[in-house]
Amino acid sequence: MRVSRFILFPPLYIPSSPSHFQAATQNSSMAAIASLQIKTPTQSTPLPKTFKTHFRLQSISYKPNPTRKPTRISCGLIEPDGGKVVNLVVPEFERDLKKREAMDLPKIKVSRIDLEWIHVLSEGWASPLTGFMRESEFLQTLHFNSLRLGDGSVVNMSVPIVLDIDDAQKERISGSGSTSVALIDGSDNPVAILNNIEIYKHNKEERIARTWGTTAPGLPYAEEAITGAGDWLIGGDLEVIQPIKYHDGLDHYRLSPSELRDEFEKRNADAVFAFQLRNPVHNGHALLMTDTRRRLLEMGYKNPVLLLHPLGGFTKADDVPLSWRMKQHQKVLEDGVLDPENTVVSIFPSPMHYAGPTEVQWHAKARINAGANFYIVGRDPAGMGHPVEKRDLYNADHGKKVLSMAPGLERLNILPFKVAAYDKTQQKMEFFDPSRAQDFLFISGTKMRTLAKNRENPPDGFMCPGGWEVLVEYYDSLAANEAGRVPEPIPA
Repeated sequence: MRVSRFILFPPLYIPSSPSHFQAATQNSSMAAIASLQIKTPTQSTPLPKTFKTHFRLQSISYKPNPTRKPTRISCGLIEPDGGKVVNLVVPEFERDLKKREAMDLPKIKVSRIDLEWIHVLSEGWASPLTGFMRESEFLQTLHFNSLRLGDGSVVNMSVPIVLDIDDAQKERISGSGSTSVALIDGSDNPVAILNNIEIYKHNKEERIARTWGTTAPGLPYAEEAITGAGDWLIGGDLEVIQPIKYHDGLDHYRLSPSELRDEFEKRNADAVFAFQLRNPVHNGHALLMTDTRRRLLEMGYKNPVLLLHPLGGFTKADDVPLSWRMKQHQKVLEDGVLDPENTVVSIFPSPMHYAGPTEVQWHAKARINAGANFYIVGRDPAGMGHPVEKRDLYNADHGKKVLSMAPGLERLNILPFKVAAYDKTQQKMEFFDPSRAQDFLFISGTKMRTLAKNRENPPDGFMCPGGWEVLVEYYDSLAANEAGRVPEPIPA
């Protein structure tokens, strides 16, 4: 039987009914904390059949219990999914041997996005997954947003991590009789070996429909990595020949889950709260993060540490590139908006899907493996505008609601936003007070970009001056170097 529990951040009231909880949190969006939910796993019975997979496949039973009791939590670093962080990088003394072995195997040239997924898998962000998904894992991910482990437990997995091949590659690999293939980069250097391979059909329409809830044209990740992909998928166990590096001046920010855990332990963190973003940090974000730490201290934690974790993989064309975002984040720390003593800035290597409530589960699950036991979620997480119609693709509140119910995320405390806006009377970002709505100004991302492009300043207190200067400099560089043309989709 499942017992659901909430942690209460005073002075909010947590109703006993799930529907009441949804109503109470419906208007949460852009800063501060509403509540945390902890749930315990559900029992289930195994299917009579088993499949070749990284895990033993069993049936999944998920039934929320309406009984919700406020409780207090005391914990340090959360245990990773599967009990340990997977490390798929071969030891240094074996690397030359593996390179020679790779040269004699059938070869698959991987794209930049494929390389980002190899990076994700190699460091254990997708633990306990040990390679590109075989068919059983792919189906569980598409249909259940989770994987059933051999001990009967469930871990969340909401986006497929797969490698495609075309008909000619399939025939070449099948004809070779090999059970392993080498993965090579654009310069024909061996990156990894995929062992105990399984080849299965790539139903691209079903994958897109189940991941995004639509097959409308114009989905950035789908058009970049799926629509023109091969009609087959190849899964297996990865041996990554050496750590993935990009040599872009940012590799020192790319801490693995194990390295992050070491850093949190070094700082004596008894709680880690993660904040993912793919945009510049403004003072509304900072208000949320500092208020979160204050509330965790009030709950009894002694040293909560913030993981400021910008996404570093593929992003759509109009997102600010990673290098500029990292410059801006550094200015936020230098200007004292966030405290470096209790903030760890690191890059999350995953590509971005813009798949809303489906993808935000992946973002949350990966942070469990990095040691975070609290995850901050805002309005329309991982969302985007509909690619065809003039509306949002997803309901803005569904992301945080899905996270509070998602199978495999029961151990993670979800921290929903409330609205933050610019308080004209205080000349700073504050939590929105509907009783004096006339005092607040909402500055959208579109408005922020327009101001920066026009070299206009936002109201004092919206963003730290150093951070704003970086944003203006970025848009100046577009105008100077590309005559205002928006760049092509970029991986980082």
